[in-house]
Amino acid sequence: MKISLKKIAEFVGGRFKGNSEKIIAGIAPFNEASSDHITFADNKKLLKKIDETNAGAVIVPSGFEESSKNIVIVDNPRVAFAKIMELFHPPSRPNYSNSTDGICSNAYIGNNFVCGENVSIAPFVVIGNNVVLGNNVILHPNAVIGDDVVIGDDVSIYPNVTVLERCRIGNRVIIHAGSVIGSDGYGFAPDGDKYYKIPQTGIVQIDDDVEIGACNTIDRATFGKTWIRQGVKTDNLVQIAHNVTVGENTLLVAQVAIAGSVVIGKHATIAGQAGISGHITVGDNVTVGPTAGVAKSVPDNQIVSGTPAMPHKLWLRVQRVMPMLPELSKKISEIEKKLNEIENETTGGR
Repeated sequence: MKISLKKIAEFVGGRFKGNSEKIIAGIAPFNEASSDHITFADNKKLLKKIDETNAGAVIVPSGFEESSKNIVIVDNPRVAFAKIMELFHPPSRPNYSNSTDGICSNAYIGNNFVCGENVSIAPFVVIGNNVVLGNNVILHPNAVIGDDVVIGDDVSIYPNVTVLERCRIGNRVIIHAGSVIGSDGYGFAPDGDKYYKIPQTGIVQIDDDVEIGACNTIDRATFGKTWIRQGVKTDNLVQIAHNVTVGENTLLVAQVAIAGSVVIGKHATIAGQAGISGHITVGDNVTVGPTAGVAKSVPDNQIVSGTPAMPHKLWLRVQRVMPMLPELSKKISEIEKKLNEIENETTGGR
C-alpha cells in the first residue's frame, strides 16, 4: 500500500506540516524508519531527536511544530500510529470453507444453531445445541462452544478456546488461544475429612470491546454471573474466579490472579503477578503494583504496592529500609548490651 501524507492525516483526524503529497509505503519504529516510512514520537526524548530520524514523516503531539520533517499533528500520537498500522496491515480473515456459508465441513454443529452473516468456522470446531452467533464471527480450529452460548458480532475466537454452556459474549470481543471461559468456580463444602463440590450454576458474561489474552481462565459464578465489563483488556495467563466483576476499561496484566467475589472498579490497572484476595473491592482508577498481594479493599484513585499491599509511597520507604535491617539489628543488639552494662553499674549488679 502507498498513500499520501495528506490522506494519512485525514485518516487519523490530524493536520500535516510539510509535503502533503509525500508518499508513505509503510510504518517503522523511530530508529529504524526509512524515507518511505512513517513513525511517531510521543515523548520529549524522541521529539528532541526528531530531525535525526530517517523517516519520511513523523506523527507528533499537538503543540509540537518545530521540525524540518514532514509531520502529522494529532492529540494522541500512539493511538494515531496504531490506527495507521491497521491501515497498512489490515487483519486477515481466514477462509476455512469453500462453501458460501463459511462453515467447514469438518466442524461439528449442534441442533438449533442460529448464525449471522459472513462467519468463518474452522475445521474441528465443536458447537453445541442452541448456540447463537452474530455477524462476522471467526471461530478458529479446535474452538469449543458449549450449549446455549450467545456470541455477538465481530468476535474472533482463536484456536483451542473453550466457551462453556450458557455464557454470553458481546460484540467486538477477541479471545486468544487456549483460554477457558465458564469453567467451574472453585467451590467445595467441608464434609468431615472430605470436600463436597458446590454446584456452579451461574455464567460468565463478557461485554463489548473486551480482549482476553492467551490461556486465561474465567470461572462461572456459583449464582448469577462473573462479569467482565466493557473495554476490559487482559494479558496472558490471567485467572478470574467465580462471581468476580471487573469494571469498564480495566487492565489485567500477565499472571494476575483474582479470588472469588471481588469487585474491581473502572479504569483500574492490576500489574503482573498481583494477587487479589476474595470478597474485597478494588476501587476506580486504582493501580496495583507488580507482585502485590491485596488483602483488603482499596479505595478509589489509590496506588498500592507490596505484600500486604500498602500505599506506594510507604512501600518505597519500606523498600529503602529493608536492606538496612541486618545492620540495624546488629546496632540494636549493641545498644541493648550497653544499656544492660549501664544498668548493672547503676544497680551494683543487684
